[in-house]
Amino acid sequence: MTEANPQGARRTGAAFKFAHKVMNISWWDLLQAAWPLVLLGVAAVYLALRFANPAPPHTISIGGGARGSQFESMAERYRTVLARNGIKLQIVTTDGSLDNLQRLSDPKSHVDIALVQSGTPTDGASEDLVSLGSLFYEPLMMFYRSKAPLQHLSQLKGRIAIGAEGSGVRTLALALLKANGIAPGGSVQLLGLEGDDARKALLHGDVEAIFLSGDSASPATLREMLHSTGIRMFDFKRADAYIRHFPYLSKLTVPPGTFDLGADLPRVSINLLAPTVELIARPDLHPALVDLLIQAATVVNGRSSVLQPAGQFPNASTSEFPISSEAARYYKSGDKSLTYRYLPFWLASLVNRILVVLVPALVIILPSLKYLPQLYNWRVTRRIHHIYGTLMALERESVGQVGAQRRAELLAALEDIERSVIVLKIPGSHAQLAYHLREHIEIARHNLGRAAPSHT
Repeated sequence: MTEANPQGARRTGAAFKFAHKVMNISWWDLLQAAWPLVLLGVAAVYLALRFANPAPPHTISIGGGARGSQFESMAERYRTVLARNGIKLQIVTTDGSLDNLQRLSDPKSHVDIALVQSGTPTDGASEDLVSLGSLFYEPLMMFYRSKAPLQHLSQLKGRIAIGAEGSGVRTLALALLKANGIAPGGSVQLLGLEGDDARKALLHGDVEAIFLSGDSASPATLREMLHSTGIRMFDFKRADAYIRHFPYLSKLTVPPGTFDLGADLPRVSINLLAPTVELIARPDLHPALVDLLIQAATVVNGRSSVLQPAGQFPNASTSEFPISSEAARYYKSGDKSLTYRYLPFWLASLVNRILVVLVPALVIILPSLKYLPQLYNWRVTRRIHHIYGTLMALERESVGQVGAQRRAELLAALEDIERSVIVLKIPGSHAQLAYHLREHIEIARHNLGRAAPSHT
C-alpha cells in the first residue's frame, strides 16, 4: 500500500490554488490598472536621470601654460596620476594664467580646468568659475644691484626688468610697484625682460633690478644671483602690510641657508611675498572628477619643499574664486562616496548610474504597487457595473409592448450577457458580484416570459 504524503499533497494544493488565481486574472484589466503606476515609475526614473549627474567623462583638458614651463610640467604629473583611474588628461598649451582664465571663460575653448596664479586680473569675465583649491606657492623674488640694502621698493631707480607682457610675474610686479609710487611712464623705466634675459641684464649691469617668479626663478638662477658679488635679494620687511593690501599674497620667511647650506645663503632670514597657484574649473565639472583631481593634487603637490611643509597643499584657501562645493566637502570630510571609495573609478561610475535608476524604483514604484490590487478591483467592478447598465436598459425595453420577434431578440441578448459573465475572468473576491448578476439576468429572463436555460 502506498503511504500518504501530506506534505506533497499540501504543495500540490497550493500550486493548484496559485494556478487557479493566475488563470482567473484578467490580464487586460490588470494592464489597464497598472499603466498609471508604470507612468509614475517612468517619470521618476526620467527625473532622476535628468537632475542627477551623468556619468563622468573619461577625457578632460587642462590649460597648462607654455611649453617647458612649470605649469606644463605640473600638468604632465597630473596626467600620469589621473591615467591610473582611466581618465585621459589633455594638456592645452597656453600663454599662462591670464590666457588660462580667458580659455576657461570661453565655452568654445573646451578647456575644463586650468592652473592660475592668484591675483591674475579676471576683468569680470570669469564670474562663474570655481576653485578646487590652492596647489603651491609661487614666490616673487627681486634681485637688485646696490652697495647698501634697500628698505622699500620706492627706493628703486633706473631700469627694472618686470617680466614679459601678460606674465604672472609682470602682473604682480606692476601691482607692488604701483603701491610704492612707481608706474609705467615714470622716471623708473620698466622693461619686459624675463628669465635668463633678465638675469644676464642684471649681471652685465644693464638693469638695476629684476623680478623673478615661477619659471624664471629656477634653482640655478637663484644660486647664481645669491653668489654674485654686489647683487642682493630684496627682503620684504613690510610683508605683513603687503598681505593686508593684497589678500591673495602670503608671507614666506626663508631661514638662513635655505638655498645653499654650504655657503649659508641667504645669511639672514628673508621675507618673501608669494601668491598661490590655484586649480580653477568650470562650474559644471563632474563631482567625481573633482575628487580625483584633489587626490592627484595631494600626490603631486602634497610633498615638502624648501618653502612648504608636507601636507600644506592642496588646501581650500582661495582668493578671487569661490571654492567648489564638492571641493569644500572633500576638504572638510576627506571622503568620497562609498562606491568611489571602494571600487575602481569606471566601475563606481557604472554602479552610481544603476543606483540612479534603482532608487526611484525602490522609493516610489515599489510602495505604489500596494495600490495595484485596488486599481485592479476597481477595473473589474467597473466592468460588472457596465454589464448591469446594459441589463437595466434591456429590462426597461421589455416593460412596454414587445412583439414576438423583438422578444426573441431580447432573450438572445440576455443569453449573450450571461455568456459574457460566465467567461469573464475575475478574482474570487468578485465572484459574489458575478453570481448576483446572473441571478438578476434570470429575473430579467423570467420577466420576458421564458424559463432560463440550464447550464451544465
